Amino acid sequence: MTPKVARYLAEQQPATPCLVLDIDRVESNFRALRAALPLASIYYAVKANPARPVLERLVRLGSSFDAAGIEEVEACLEAGATPACVSYGNTIKKASAIRRAHAAGVTMFAFDSAEELEKLARHAPGSRVYCRILVENAGADWPLSRKFGTDVETARELMLRAGEMGLDPYGLSFHVGSQQTSTAAYEAAIGKVAMLFTDLRDAGVNLRMINLGGGFPTRYRDEVPGIDRFATAIMQAMTGHFGNALPEIVIEPGRFVVGDAGVVSAEVVLVCRRVKDDPIRWVYLDIGRFGGLAETEGEAIKYRITTPHDGGETGPVAIAGPTCDGADIMYERSNYRLPMALASGDRVELLSTGAYVTTYASQRFNGFAPLAEHYI
Repeated sequence: MTPKVARYLAEQQPATPCLVLDIDRVESNFRALRAALPLASIYYAVKANPARPVLERLVRLGSSFDAAGIEEVEACLEAGATPACVSYGNTIKKASAIRRAHAAGVTMFAFDSAEELEKLARHAPGSRVYCRILVENAGADWPLSRKFGTDVETARELMLRAGEMGLDPYGLSFHVGSQQTSTAAYEAAIGKVAMLFTDLRDAGVNLRMINLGGGFPTRYRDEVPGIDRFATAIMQAMTGHFGNALPEIVIEPGRFVVGDAGVVSAEVVLVCRRVKDDPIRWVYLDIGRFGGLAETEGEAIKYRITTPHDGGETGPVAIAGPTCDGADIMYERSNYRLPMALASGDRVELLSTGAYVTTYASQRFNGFAPLAEHYI
């Protein structure tokens, strides 16, 4: 929690549940990433947090943007980004969305199948296209490997066809998974994609770019490697495979930029023992999986939680949301311990919740309104 957020919570006491996000921290994270990887073009992954104040600050900093849908494309343009700075990075797009983006001036699109490539040729002729390769996601707390990407052989065929279809075969991409904690994942993926890149160049395809995706982690309950360690591993791998003839490098950070800039403030609704003499207390908050904490699915992302009673005696707890749904349980197996003094009505804070919370919030499931957002 930044001092700015702490001061806002203490002075304003906003109604819960709410997100309070420090825009200055977003800027410092962006600058740290740019300093660590100065040769890379940063395309902020808008889906992490598409709030207008975040986008406007990043536009002023010279960021480009990775958009997952036409609404995100248009949000970036409305925030001041130029079309040339927007990549439509989702490999699954409606034809109407492709047409709208192309008409707005966007010329950079992702794909991972022949069918999507054909749609791009019809509805975004002449555009720069890049093919997403399937790579291992080992080490990622939130893997992305099953739904996206194709194998190397298919990618080669598609990139050879792209030029014949009137498109510009611009590059290749991969994603090692969100909240990736292993630098080796990038090294292995770069090695895999580099071989295809060289093969296609030798075949006469004018490839210029490798998109390394995102995945850079933020700290939750456990420590994670710093951005400099990832940057060193990435650049050693890139220079090892390409020498001085480096292609353009694109990265798509989301969580790293906004994650630790935000804090969710919540209220304890109930603390109880469901069974007499059960050592496990159940702690119910006024925010849960349906209120924006969807990444607690499978207890994957483990947020740090602070309370007014920190420093006192603690005991094991299960932590759940307020809805009348049995799936609304965040943590039951992850060995969370909270103060024995914690009681109904206490405010608690979930740290590093600036990414993938506000946009995951449901629209009045059980009547609960989405959490409020405060950008400071």
